Amino acid sequence: MSSALKSLNHTIVSDSDYDYEYDIVEIFHSVQGEGHRAGIPHVFVRFGNCNLRCEWCDTDFLKYDRMTAKSIVNSVAAFDCKNIIFTGGEPMLNDLWPLQRILKSNNYHISIETNGTIPIDEGLIDWICVSPKDQLYPNAKIKQRIGDELKCVYVGQDLSMYDDLVDGFTNLYLQPCYMENESVEWNGRNFALTESIVKNNPRWRLSLQTHKWMGID
Repeated sequence: MSSALKSLNHTIVSDSDYDYEYDIVEIFHSVQGEGHRAGIPHVFVRFGNCNLRCEWCDTDFLKYDRMTAKSIVNSVAAFDCKNIIFTGGEPMLNDLWPLQRILKSNNYHISIETNGTIPIDEGLIDWICVSPKDQLYPNAKIKQRIGDELKCVYVGQDLSMYDDLVDGFTNLYLQPCYMENESVEWNGRNFALTESIVKNNPRWRLSLQTHKWMGID
């Protein structure tokens, strides 16, 4: 099959797309609280399951419901918002094309937050944010090496570990690790250290989880 025909097949919604099933933790309307698109309203589609187990993860991604793509789109359509974020868990554990085709046919803009260990097909996603976790998992190879945003959680790692990755991304963000089970003082020290690192590495910008400060999802 030619590449042009493959591309065409990815844009045509079929009846089977509506019946395709996904493990979904939750679907909710909020404001993106971090990274380059902070402050923009989005509908978050949070997928179940992940191939990593990060200690700071604030999602119980093993509790989910099985939903068809049709049910997901109906839930999304209940909100007056055309910006979608696929998050998780790890959304790239799924075949996202059936859901993507339906959403794009209804003029949605699709972003993704991914750990980058699974490559993303060209044309699948409008805005790609890779948040690598190889500072915790050295053997978790980053396979998605291009995108719109590289957002790294800072836990003391040397930024040189991203030297072969940064040129593939338009925007670079360093985000302090926020641990809900740690003290205000512990998190404050980590915030200050991250700020210092950014000041001395001007190619990077600081990202903060403002939604947590505001007490929203």
